[in-house]
Amino acid sequence: MIDGVFIEKLKKIDDPRGNVMHMLRCDAPYFKSFGEVYFSEINPGMIKAWRKHLKMTQLFAVPIGKIRLVIFDDRKQSPTVGEIMEIETGVDNYCLIRIPALVWYGFKGMMEPFSLVTNCADIPHDPNEILRVEPTDPIVSYIWK
Repeated sequence: MIDGVFIEKLKKIDDPRGNVMHMLRCDAPYFKSFGEVYFSEINPGMIKAWRKHLKMTQLFAVPIGKIRLVIFDDRKQSPTVGEIMEIETGVDNYCLIRIPALVWYGFKGMMEPFSLVTNCADIPHDPNEILRVEPTDPIVSYIWK
């Protein structure tokens, strides 16, 4: 487990009329503050990587489909510097995943027709606080399968 990453199995209430899927409560111990919520669709086989937020902490859940989330820690002072973490999450493994600031992350769509990533961030999006590189950039030594 990469330092600062947190994974919690989320409650899913099965209902023949349509399921109820919990994500986040303001009294959860890992909730910091509310900045914004947004949704990111990802098509099967597509990759959205690599991103590193300089200030933002993100809370991801995937209520539709399935993704492979990869996190890489290159923080010099981190006890897990150099580690890579893979998580498959979605409807079959419905979890909340906290991604701290200053780690690289990316994800790949794993299910037809698309997957939906929900992100509750602790600050509003600011294009000046994010670094981006291509999925094949050697800054992260990970090969997408």
